[in-house]
Amino acid sequence: MAIDPTLLEGLKQRREEALMGGGIDRIEKRHEKGLLSARERLAAFFDGGHFIEFGMHAHHSCINFGLEKRKMPGDGVVCATGYVDGRPVAVYAQDFTVGGGAVGAIHAKKICDLLDFAIKAGIPVVGINDSGGARIQEGIEALSGYGQIFFRNVLASGVVPQISIIAGPCAGGAAYSPALTDFIIMTRKNSNMFICGPDVIKAATGQVASLDQFASADAHMAVSGNIHLVADDDEHAMALAKRLLDYLPSNNLGDTPHKMNNEIPWVEDNVMNEIIPADPKSPLDMQQVIDRLVDPGSWFEIQPGYAPNMITGFAKIEGLVVGIIGNQPKVKAGCIDIDSSDKASRFIRVCNIYSIPVLSLVDVPGFMPGLAQERGGIIRHGAKMLFAWASCTTPKITLICRKAYGGAYLAMCSSDMGADFVFAWPTAEIAVMGAQGAMKVLYKKELEEAKDPAALELELRKAYTEKFASPYQAASNGMISDVIDPAVSRSTLAFAFRGIIAKHETRPPKKHGNIPL
Repeated sequence: MAIDPTLLEGLKQRREEALMGGGIDRIEKRHEKGLLSARERLAAFFDGGHFIEFGMHAHHSCINFGLEKRKMPGDGVVCATGYVDGRPVAVYAQDFTVGGGAVGAIHAKKICDLLDFAIKAGIPVVGINDSGGARIQEGIEALSGYGQIFFRNVLASGVVPQISIIAGPCAGGAAYSPALTDFIIMTRKNSNMFICGPDVIKAATGQVASLDQFASADAHMAVSGNIHLVADDDEHAMALAKRLLDYLPSNNLGDTPHKMNNEIPWVEDNVMNEIIPADPKSPLDMQQVIDRLVDPGSWFEIQPGYAPNMITGFAKIEGLVVGIIGNQPKVKAGCIDIDSSDKASRFIRVCNIYSIPVLSLVDVPGFMPGLAQERGGIIRHGAKMLFAWASCTTPKITLICRKAYGGAYLAMCSSDMGADFVFAWPTAEIAVMGAQGAMKVLYKKELEEAKDPAALELELRKAYTEKFASPYQAASNGMISDVIDPAVSRSTLAFAFRGIIAKHETRPPKKHGNIPL
């Protein structure tokens, strides 16, 4: 006997109702603003637009404030699994057309179930946030739902990659789930993220502030550092998330997605020598150095607008995925300050979690001096970098391009901090401090008594640099692996990384270290 047609018709009707979310009118209003619906976002993300949905027929159970009379398809969130470039990925997309995407008990359960599944299956999770916040009609049930999501974000942390996309409002407690994930992508238009809105800020402090000042993508990128990438629109956000996944394994036990060539060509890139300024006081553009070192088109910068004196990002060198940390002398002379310390430390730890080799490019005169930095805790923040490097067991290679002074030299991963290879250009200056500062300490009396202090200082500075700041002095003490011609940097790094890709390092057993937060 064939199945009862009325059953199939009933299923079709229920599915059509669920697929329409809050209805065609609300979807069209989103389109007018340049926004996609929740399911359109998923279709744009998954290969072929196909996915398997979790909880399509879920519905709230609230009977307060007339909510029992309201239909809320899917309870305001679409949860699904599908494939991205052939790899399985779990994604949830909050549906603003259904009750403003507000989080209630069933809404939260769907997200929690998806996170549990992702942990069990060992697949990445992408969360598309577009919600008016907690569903106040459900009271503490909604609040409990948030807590359950946060708990699972932490369980998944370090196990599977978690990427958050802020594609609409993300206010109050809702902001903490993205903050617990590995990466946050935020659309420049139609989105905001904050704990307290302008009205609350004014009522509590008397300050008048617009959302653009603290809740926009540009504010979070340039000022607070809460996000990692800014997208132009929904489609761009999906594309950035997919590109990010291309550098990450599916889980902490999975293989990093290297696509290595069988042979590594040994080539000399003489352009590298041309971009290094002859005058050591002229800033080197580290972005140009990176462009010469990595495979064409593979550089993917993370947090480009935040603490630009430190560069972080992913790339490939002869097909091998690497994370890159680099000082940028064109900004604040490349000094390490509070913000850049946090930026670098976080990125190093992400690379360590997912077994991504790390390259450190060094041109640093020191930590940023100043009262604000000292009072702001530069000691504590700088210590995060030391902790991150010393904890990192993935392959680590350091290339000292020019200045490497004082504690900042150590904070950029010297051999003492666990670098597996340390290469230096002949332009490298490795010392406790720069020659100019050292002169004032070591030869203060002689300079005060000299008839021509400027000439004496020049002579002493040259002698100090040759004896104490030369890369050959560090090489003679076994602190660097080799002094190399900048032209062969790419080939040298490719060979070195390939040779240490199978590195295995164990540490003393412990619950976890105590990073200086």
